[in-house]
Amino acid sequence: MNLTNSEKLILIMLSEIYEKLGMDDQSEIDPGFVKEAINSDNTWGFEWKYNGIFHATDPIPPEVNDVTNILDMWMFIEEAFESFDDEKRGALESLATPFGKDLRFPGFDGNNECEYISITRFLTEQLDRFTRFKGRNLNSHLPSVSGYRRMYETFEPIRRTMIGRGLSVNELAKILNARRKD
Repeated sequence: MNLTNSEKLILIMLSEIYEKLGMDDQSEIDPGFVKEAINSDNTWGFEWKYNGIFHATDPIPPEVNDVTNILDMWMFIEEAFESFDDEKRGALESLATPFGKDLRFPGFDGNNECEYISITRFLTEQLDRFTRFKGRNLNSHLPSVSGYRRMYETFEPIRRTMIGRGLSVNELAKILNARRKD
């Protein structure tokens, strides 16, 4: 949703009036959420939270699609790794060096990918999605998006086959190794 600066100011002022009058307990609209969406420039979140009001009229920014795909993939990665015994973890480490050890979503580069961090925080903190990543330090301190995109290209065809099962060691190694540039 693209808002003019005037519209943003009006919505923030209305949200503050709403809070002062104590109306936030009596309505579906959360003025704190409205202010956070505007202040963080994540106004696409209005359609996600209030889909009964908004009917997906605006396209979702491509960065939001990237982040949701990346977080979804990392949920599968972390869950698989957590389910592995020591033998499988050892095999993964040797198949996917240096990526196959202590797998946790590392986040995005705080200097060059801050929009991705903002979207991730908004999804986890405001929209309660991908709560596995809620409260984490999301600064990887190195550019990550292009590597995650390569990983996702490898992950997506595998995901379609994952009905009722997790990732195998070989599948996870293949996904992790895709992070490297060819």
